[in-house]
Amino acid sequence: MGIQPTGEDLRKAVKWVSAERKYNPGKELKAVIQEACVKFDLSPLDENFLCRKLLEKTEHSKE
Repeated sequence: MGIQPTGEDLRKAVKWVSAERKYNPGKELKAVIQEACVKFDLSPLDENFLCRKLLEKTEHSKE
């Protein structure tokens, strides 16, 4: 399942989170998502989307 966010800022945030996780693998995902929300001025709904999709993706990759 791919992530298909709407809105350019949300797309940029997803890419940024991915890059940040690559360069700082020990950093907690929730903290990275919160940083992305501030950096890209995302709404609480966008933050919720990122949390659901990225955390869900992380959970599936562990299985």
